[in-house]
Amino acid sequence: MHCPQAAQRQRMFTLLITLLSWSALAIQMYLVFYARWIDHTSVLGGLVRYFSFFTMLTNTLVATALTCALSGRDSRGHRLFRAPAIVSGITVSILLVGIAYSLLLRHLWRPDGLQWLADELLHDVVPVLFALYWWLYVPKGLLRLKHVLLWILYPVVYFAYILLRGNLIGDYLYYFIDAGTLGYPQALINASGVLAGFVVIGLVLLGLDWLKGRKAPTL
Repeated sequence: MHCPQAAQRQRMFTLLITLLSWSALAIQMYLVFYARWIDHTSVLGGLVRYFSFFTMLTNTLVATALTCALSGRDSRGHRLFRAPAIVSGITVSILLVGIAYSLLLRHLWRPDGLQWLADELLHDVVPVLFALYWWLYVPKGLLRLKHVLLWILYPVVYFAYILLRGNLIGDYLYYFIDAGTLGYPQALINASGVLAGFVVIGLVLLGLDWLKGRKAPTL
């Protein structure tokens, strides 16, 4: 059983990441809405584009899972977002966000002010802290290879959406899957490379889960 001090530390750490993740999402949404207002363009279109980025979707999943972890409610949705397999899948996804951004996108721009703050929180701070949360507080020894296969559905469906969206309106969001410029063969190869990275991260988490699960004391 957890001692009261350990439970309190867990709750405070979870609360910290929850506040940071929702704050990052709110700051980025404000920046999107403000830019739309300045440009006299559709706010609704900005909202759709906001949630079309893998970063925003995945950070929203992180914030939702953490909020459910803090909540005492026992609804189906709360249980789903507290399930170790689901939290682990979100961990794989948010780690992909941080790693892919650093390798493929960070060099493309130099944000400042509030945009820099949102950028750091979404791509660096929250991924690292959520991975630490997973390591410290999510029950281990419950994952199987089938869970990695299920997690893959998220990026696969996302890439399909991005390619369809890009084909319809010409906005592919990410240069490395811009089929309009690269052509579909190269865009699919690049997407497969990112997907392979996702699988590698998933297998690493599966291995860590197995190792820590073996060392967990039997009650």
